[in-house]
Formats: sequence, structure tokens, C-alpha cells
Amino acid sequence: MAEFRKAARAAEIPIGAGKTVEMEGKRIALFNMEGKFYAVDDACLHKGGPLGEGSLEGSVVTCPWHGWQYDVKTGVNTRNSKIQVKAYAVKLDGEDLLIQV
Repeated sequence: MAEFRKAARAAEIPIGAGKTVEMEGKRIALFNMEGKFYAVDDACLHKGGPLGEGSLEGSVVTCPWHGWQYDVKTGVNTRNSKIQVKAYAVKLDGEDLLIQV
């Protein structure tokens, strides 16, 4: 059963930005969308680009390598709904961000 584990502190991720964290051998991209936090697998499904380094506009992150886009709430690719990176549940515990892994 998946458990929530501390990934970062909320203050480490400004609004409109992302950060890559490593948890249990997985690279996970964590985003702050207007004070709400979302997490998806860090690797873009196109060529493995680091989504945590991508630009965030609204709920859409753009891979910095080749421009593929994903909704950070669901992990679904914006051009093809059959393409999806894994999305993780995130909760705030005080100042700590916990991801369910």
C-alpha cells in the first residue's frame, strides 16, 4: 500500500514553479500551481526530458527539451490523452509536502 512521504518543504517551490525530487528511487516533478501542489513522474515520455525543469502555465508543464506538454493535475498529455505520465497524490502537512508513493 502506498504511503505519504516527505518530499520537500512548501517554501522551496515558488508559485508557478517546479522542482524535481527523488523518492524511493523515482524522480518526481513537484509543482506549485497557485498554492496547490501537484506531482507527476519527472521523465517526459518523448525523450525523457526533466519535467520538473519545465515551464508551468496554469496547470500545464512544458518539457524543456522538445515542448511536450502535460497537465500536472492528471499527468495527461495535452495533445494526446492516451499519453500519460504517472500522477501522485500530494498533501501539505504544516510546511512539509508529502507525496504518496
